[in-house]
This record gives sequence, structure tokens and C-alpha cells, in this order.
Amino acid sequence: MRRDDPTAIAAVPAEAIAGGFRVLVMRELALDDGPPAYAVIGQTLMRAPPRSIRHGVAFALAVGPEVMAWLTATLGRPAWRDEAGETRRNPRWPALAWHRAPRDWPGGTRTTEWSADILFPQEADRIAFAHAFGDALDGREAVSQTA
Repeated sequence: MRRDDPTAIAAVPAEAIAGGFRVLVMRELALDDGPPAYAVIGQTLMRAPPRSIRHGVAFALAVGPEVMAWLTATLGRPAWRDEAGETRRNPRWPALAWHRAPRDWPGGTRTTEWSADILFPQEADRIAFAHAFGDALDGREAVSQTA
């Protein structure tokens, strides 16, 4: 399948955005005579969105296990409990935000592109992540995924 096909599931390069990266995760194709169809993009940074979760996906469920392992080894645990027993988020950990955008294709097809924004509070951590996962961010290291 070619990358200029609205039904393509091949990984595409991540988009550099302020503080991080936008990774294409899923493509929604509206059908005239039924519910929309979804294609999960075959890339290695993000997991396929779980069907059982309808409202938001936790960071640990959204990114792949290799990414979680690297983040933990590099930045420390994502959160911990303080002396009072309150949970404290690791301020170095990236945030996850979902982004959707319409896309018009040649021939009149229109899709909605669903992407995950991985946003780093510290520039040095963003650079280290880009170095560690450069092939995946460039869309060169991909795996087949199904929803």
C-alpha cells in the first residue's frame, strides 16, 4: 500500500512540534452507508488504542513497552508517593495529548487523522528521546498492528 492512499497503514514520519512529537496513530475513514472505519497505523512508538477504553487512554497504555522501559530508565519512575502518601508526578515525564485533524485526499476522500502528541517538559529529555527512537520517529521502524 502506498502512503498517498487513505487506507494505508504504513508508518509515517512523526511531526516535530513545540516540546515534542506528533505521531500518527490511527486514520478514520467516514463511510456513506455505515459507521466509520478505522485503520491503526503500523508504527512502534504507540500501541493500538484499546477498544474497551472509550474516554482517554493512560500514557502507560498508549506507548509501547520499549518506550516505557526507556523513559523509566532515563527519567525515573513516572510517579511516587510523598511522605504524606500523596501521589506526585515525575515532572520530567512527558505528557500525552490526542490530536485530530481532517485530511483531504486526491479523489475526494476525506479522513480524520488521529495522532498522539508526546510533549517533554525539558528540551534535553526531548533530544535524548529523539536520539533513542530516531528510526521510529522517522517512520522507518514499523510493525504490523490490528485494531
